[in-house]
Amino acid sequence: MENINLIDTFSEFKELKNIDRATMIRVLEDAFRSVLVKRFGTDENFDVIINIDKGDFEIWRNREVVEDGEVEDPNMQISLTEAKKIDGDYELGEEVTDEVKFHQFGRRAILSLRQNLSARIMELEKDNIYHKYKERIGEIITGEVYQIWKREILILDDEENELILPKTEQIPSDFFRKGDTVRAVVVKVEIRNNNPLIVLSRTSSVFLERLFELEVPEIFDGLITIKKIVRVPGERAKVAVESYDERIDPVGACVGMKGSRIHGIVRELRNENIDVINYTTNTQLFIQRALNPAKISNIKLVEDDKRAEVYLRPEEVSLAIGKGGLNIKLASKLTGYEIDVYRESEGDDEDVSLDEFTDEIESWILDELKAVGCDTAKSVLDLSVDDLVKRTDLEEETIKEVVSILRAEFE
Repeated sequence: MENINLIDTFSEFKELKNIDRATMIRVLEDAFRSVLVKRFGTDENFDVIINIDKGDFEIWRNREVVEDGEVEDPNMQISLTEAKKIDGDYELGEEVTDEVKFHQFGRRAILSLRQNLSARIMELEKDNIYHKYKERIGEIITGEVYQIWKREILILDDEENELILPKTEQIPSDFFRKGDTVRAVVVKVEIRNNNPLIVLSRTSSVFLERLFELEVPEIFDGLITIKKIVRVPGERAKVAVESYDERIDPVGACVGMKGSRIHGIVRELRNENIDVINYTTNTQLFIQRALNPAKISNIKLVEDDKRAEVYLRPEEVSLAIGKGGLNIKLASKLTGYEIDVYRESEGDDEDVSLDEFTDEIESWILDELKAVGCDTAKSVLDLSVDDLVKRTDLEEETIKEVVSILRAEFE
């Protein structure tokens, strides 16, 4: 009866998909041999035959035939009389092989073996999952939402492996229900509390890069290279691309006919605005492209500080800065230059630089205004109080006081 239970255990193990056949046989054999060592002190003279397909096993013991009365170790030797009971042709010095029935070892040995096998198989599965996903870091995984918690979501892959999508790695506008299908990229795999922890991300730049590879065959084939990606998840992203084939327009290939290729990526990223930019080693031209859709009049580079002074017509300043300063912030990250925006002088001698008001307005307030492209009195007055509140970190009362001081200058 115990032997039947053991065979049932085999049947369970052979159904495991994550463990290859050779490893399974090795683990099972090791488990049997550990029992043999405990019972006989050695397993050197035993042959263990595992039949995974049938869920069965055999144990054969090899012993040397010695004279009757000279058996010193019953496990390693057998008397001539006993050997002839097995087969009458055996002679002294020959090796006798006979089958050992495992159920004879007793209930405790069988129970111990089952527990040992269960523990070993569980460890193997964990190890297999860890190494499998360790090799898949940077790949997109599709899974199903199984459970939703406050700080993370539990996702199951197609083999029922557990994956974690933390709240911090979700796009702010992501909303999932149990049973939803989720796509994300593997960003981290580690062992925590003796269990594999697989962390996914939808906010990583690598996720956006992999989506482009899926949607744009030229990128997958290596004809177009993604040089750099910067993004504020769910809001805006800038992708610099370069083509190794002069006949291929990298931006056009990424966007597709009427935006057919990029639309799928935008939908996946919850309507994140994606600017695809043609990469160039010409720094000024690259900064100009990065600040698109603003039209730049002039750029002055300060190489020592990795800073760029960009001059634009007044109506272009808000385009360069973008909603919430996103455009200029991402352009700075993409190009590696800190970008300062200045309004181009249009011969208006009546305008006054903000630096002239240091006696009346604190310098940190002036710096806040300059940071959003307002470097003259009129550039501040051209904007409403509400706009200035949204674009800066200044309080409404502070802005009203500044506006009052600047307006007085012209009155």
